[in-house]
Amino acid sequence: MRRLLKNPSALTGAVLVFALLVLAVVAPMIWGDTAARFDPDAINAGSSAAHPLGTDALGRDLLARTLVATRLSLELAALATLIGSALGILLGVLPTVLPRKPGRLVIGVVDALVAFPSLLLAMFTAVIVGLGARGAVLGIGVALAPTFARITHTLTSSIAQADYIAAARMLRVTRLRVLTRHVLPNIAEPLILNLTQAMGGALLGLSAMSFLGLGVQPPSYDWGRLLFEAFGHVYVTPVVIVGPALAVTFAGIGFALLGDAFAKAAARTTQATGAVTAPEPASVASDAPAPDVVLDVRDLTVTFPGDIRPVRDLSLTVRAREIVGLLGESGSGKSMTAAAIGQLIPYPGQVTTARYRLCGTEVNTLDARDRRKLLGSSLAMVFQDPTASLNPALRIGGQLAEVATVHAGATKTEAHQRAVERLDQVRIHEPEHTAAQHPHELSGGMRQRAVIAMGLMGTPQLIIADEPTTALDVTVQREVLRLLREVVDDSGAGALFISHDIAVVSELCDRVVVMYAGRIVEELSVHQLADQAAHPYTRALIGSLPDMDTDRTKPLDTIPGRQPAPAEVGSGCAFADRCPLATERCRERPALVELSPGHKAACWEAR
Repeated sequence: MRRLLKNPSALTGAVLVFALLVLAVVAPMIWGDTAARFDPDAINAGSSAAHPLGTDALGRDLLARTLVATRLSLELAALATLIGSALGILLGVLPTVLPRKPGRLVIGVVDALVAFPSLLLAMFTAVIVGLGARGAVLGIGVALAPTFARITHTLTSSIAQADYIAAARMLRVTRLRVLTRHVLPNIAEPLILNLTQAMGGALLGLSAMSFLGLGVQPPSYDWGRLLFEAFGHVYVTPVVIVGPALAVTFAGIGFALLGDAFAKAAARTTQATGAVTAPEPASVASDAPAPDVVLDVRDLTVTFPGDIRPVRDLSLTVRAREIVGLLGESGSGKSMTAAAIGQLIPYPGQVTTARYRLCGTEVNTLDARDRRKLLGSSLAMVFQDPTASLNPALRIGGQLAEVATVHAGATKTEAHQRAVERLDQVRIHEPEHTAAQHPHELSGGMRQRAVIAMGLMGTPQLIIADEPTTALDVTVQREVLRLLREVVDDSGAGALFISHDIAVVSELCDRVVVMYAGRIVEELSVHQLADQAAHPYTRALIGSLPDMDTDRTKPLDTIPGRQPAPAEVGSGCAFADRCPLATERCRERPALVELSPGHKAACWEAR
């Protein structure tokens, strides 16, 4: 409700819908007699004091009839929406219940219906069923069904491979039981929210059907029927169409705005579900942070349903003007760690921390608004694929300027000027021209520079770069790395650089944190990486990297086996199955202990 009251469009939609509902209840009781009263002396009259919106062919007041028609219009729209949603959800879940070939046939039918114009489909159904309110309602319901079917099928497919679905199938739970117990409850929220928008579409569709003479028939009337009856006199007395036309317009706008507000609220709720939450206050450390620490995270854990934890008890600090390299194989939890720090863990993921301080502020104690403001202004994220970070339909300058207008309250002119300055700061030639270009007009290296510039639109104290050079060639990669170092030195920010490339980490970073199976296994300075690494996994990563002295007559060193999936990590050392030094003691998980100042490792043999 608080978000609704603060959002002008949502508030407008809510007021319009509430007013319609009130009218639907009280209008027939108050203006019912006036709407039915014949006045032979005022047939097809224009606007007057007695009849502000004129009268119809029998002298009945059109303002009263428009208000009274609200009830039938909303009732028919609600009924059509329920029919369409029920039929669509049934079609959407059938592929989950049916065998493979019949399921594909249903999907093909749904695809064909989605491509067919909805109003023509409604008219075709109404002609078969018969003219009148019943035919129009069934027609609009059938026209809405393909959209609901497509949404349902998409949502169902998105969770069909979830572990809890696989577990239910392994337990030989029937398909119908899986559908009703595990699938539908998890997709109910977006389907219910879609009903509000569908209600507006049904209202417009039914009005169109009645306007064409295929819907409500006399003596009943809805807004579309009133338009149909008044249209013959529109050139003589135009005011006769104003009432029903405005009613249809405002109703459509109201339901559209409210539906859009609900959808956005659901998106924020979904994102918040995966946000960082603090455990019991007793577990939160009370020591004050060092003044130059921009990120201080303790015991960060990411959990998904089924007790799947891709990140486990991770503690990490980043200081000002320091670049910390987060190193590890694919699947070790590096990107998940970055997403958890940025509060971008997708639903239904849960993030817990004993402490999460950003720029000295405990993030866990902030409300949603202050947390968003802090993260939006103090944290910059640079992702691996700049193409996915930039909207292809918008110009570069506009996308950068949005950061300043949303988080800093800058005007459009100020935000645009700042965007040009930031593009110049990241060594983009002709920044004014680049700001007017679309992402597809830039090279991969230029797009990555633009994304870095987007992160600098605020005053970031922490920059998280998630493998930002993976898709770039060696020359451009070096330029981006040099740029990242310059940005850190000039701005005084700290940076968390995520990579699986030891050579890149060795060149760029000041300190290295090595992850394996969701845990930190070693932490050391970059100068110690080459010859003082203590953990067998870190040494194996270094050994697998060829250099100019590598004997090319011998095969490259490799790490046998594979990294365990998050659901497969046991209670002992996760690397034990691949480690040549593993002993019986490795069945117990070693803690991360300090071997020397600034050097920690989680290995029994390294102590």
